[in-house]
Amino acid sequence: MNAPKPGAAARKGWHGVHKALADPLRIRLLEWLWQAPRSARELADCAGLPADRLYYHLRQLERAGLVEVTGYRRLAGGKAERVYAPAEAEPPADDAGPEETAAFLTAMLDATSMDISAAFQAKQAGRRREVDVYRGAFRLTDEALAELRGHIQQLVARFAEPAEPAEPAEPAAGGTWTRVVLALADLQDRPQADIPPGSPA
Repeated sequence: MNAPKPGAAARKGWHGVHKALADPLRIRLLEWLWQAPRSARELADCAGLPADRLYYHLRQLERAGLVEVTGYRRLAGGKAERVYAPAEAEPPADDAGPEETAAFLTAMLDATSMDISAAFQAKQAGRRREVDVYRGAFRLTDEALAELRGHIQQLVARFAEPAEPAEPAEPAAGGTWTRVVLALADLQDRPQADIPPGSPA
């Protein structure tokens, strides 16, 4: 039997993650589980779908090592339901091919689009939803980019939820679950950083 090539396990793991997340519904399921452990029935309430439509997607997330069953909850009539939570696993190496990356990003954008559309529809129906969408471009030096990233990290740390989330399907105390999406992408190649004389290449 031939020994696996170096990095093969990492590529397989990254491919599995991309394949599992190449569906916007699975991304949303994972995000709901980040808020709190939930059963398929509770996830179905979040998604507005029948629970039996979610089992296939949950299995895909399990196979990719992204979620796991953390317990069972007894239901009326003696039946039990599985409770899912995000798996505590190291992310695979970032060596996905362009097709996998494109599928992953497409699913991320689709999931974001679903959230924004749902919020706008609820707002038009008279419910209170706050929606802010901004798209712009800035000319940033390496120093300015590092400063902007630092500000983003500070904001994330400031508003991040505590380790223990609220009860499933309930908003955090004094707040509402709000989707925040930030993307920093250069639109052209950056100039190479100057290398001081005598520094190793």
